[in-house]
Amino acid sequence: MQFNFIANTPVPSSSGQTIAVVDPSDGQTYDEIQRSNATDIDHAVDAARQCFDTAWSRLGAAERGRLLMRLSLKISEHSEQLAAIEQRDCGKPTRQARADAVALARYFEFYAGACDKLHGETIPYLDGYSVLTWREPHGVTGHIIPWNYPMQIFGRSVGGALAAGNVCVVKPAEDACLSLIRVAQLAAEVGFPAGAINIVTGYGHEVGDALARHPGIDHISFTGSPSVGTLIQQVAAARHCPVTLELGGKSPQIVFADADLDAAVPAIINAIVQNAGQTCSAGSRLLVEQSIYEPLLHRLGQAFEKLRVGPATLDLDVGPLIRQSQQQRVRKFLDDARQANIGTVAQGQVVDSAPASGFYQAPTLLRDVPVTHRVAQEEVFGPVLCAMAFRDEDHAVEIANATQFGLVAGVWTADGARQFRIARRLRSGQVFINNYGAGGGVELPFGGVKSSGHGREKGFEALYGFTTLKTVAIKHG
Repeated sequence: MQFNFIANTPVPSSSGQTIAVVDPSDGQTYDEIQRSNATDIDHAVDAARQCFDTAWSRLGAAERGRLLMRLSLKISEHSEQLAAIEQRDCGKPTRQARADAVALARYFEFYAGACDKLHGETIPYLDGYSVLTWREPHGVTGHIIPWNYPMQIFGRSVGGALAAGNVCVVKPAEDACLSLIRVAQLAAEVGFPAGAINIVTGYGHEVGDALARHPGIDHISFTGSPSVGTLIQQVAAARHCPVTLELGGKSPQIVFADADLDAAVPAIINAIVQNAGQTCSAGSRLLVEQSIYEPLLHRLGQAFEKLRVGPATLDLDVGPLIRQSQQQRVRKFLDDARQANIGTVAQGQVVDSAPASGFYQAPTLLRDVPVTHRVAQEEVFGPVLCAMAFRDEDHAVEIANATQFGLVAGVWTADGARQFRIARRLRSGQVFINNYGAGGGVELPFGGVKSSGHGREKGFEALYGFTTLKTVAIKHG
């Protein structure tokens, strides 16, 4: 059984209730976590505030950086253990789980080096005045982490908050939180003061809601759906608490006739099947110039047919979806597409050895998808790629921008002028030219526009969101 981790101590929930931990590869329960409630959030926030007031805020920036670096090294030492936890908890193939552990260590390494680089400014003003600005931490930050990339999102969110001088109360998703409990334990082992990182598990409508409403939380970071993001904004607005929201996407990959298809095809496939398509930045819409539409679909179809789906430990191309309800959701999208006579180019294959009780979905390539159909408008969060043709640049941009989302976009073309034209016109927080994702890029600011959210995580830019700016004006004659 797993406990909450508050003030460097394993703590059972005040409810005395637990939630089953299910392995997505076979649908079987193998552990339990705490079903916490508002009382447990009170305990965690109190511990965090005590830590901030008496220990964390008194550390120099360089000293904070050394602690974050020690945690980065500790994570690297335990990367295989963390990957194994994430693999079983999330259903990730081995290499994906290992990549997440490596990325987690890299986040803390990056933010360790950033701690003493966050500077204020001096501002020229009236004669007889000296004016300067300070960047100060909010205090106690709340972090609501989703189930698709627990370690990575913890790193980019909590790592940035700690580097900026905050302390953290973290509510992981009830579907996948075991790796984060272990990371908090490792932080305690390397010397983080009690209360700097607190983990409280439970359901979103109970623990997440209590965290968002808590008067002791000074900033909220949330990754999840637009509908829940709206609720969190509304709750936070009642007490004027700032929020950073990453709310998913329906990201386009735009392929022009002059693109290097040898480079584009594997990137397009990886962008939709990585983590079984359960990725906010998944390249889920494929926009192809008409003259190469059929040849590219043929090539992609051949590649899709070779994709294999199975248990996480087999380390195949695709693992299971996180839970049965997610599997049913993806299948409903595909059923709706079939009823609308949307054609299927190709599908991957679930291997025979995959347990029938696992939550598997074969990667599916759809063609001629109407721009307005729900499978082209809503976030499926599964390995479903929607292909559609475009006539010219204007038409490509029109289709790319024709959703409520604006998180990531990919553009494939050898024309340098077109690369900049399209990048400027896309309503998107990130645009990748002749690549997709840039290998993760912990240094690259990440966030969206429109219903994809606001604020930025990752990179140095994230530190600005985790601080507040104070202006000091001194009159000295």
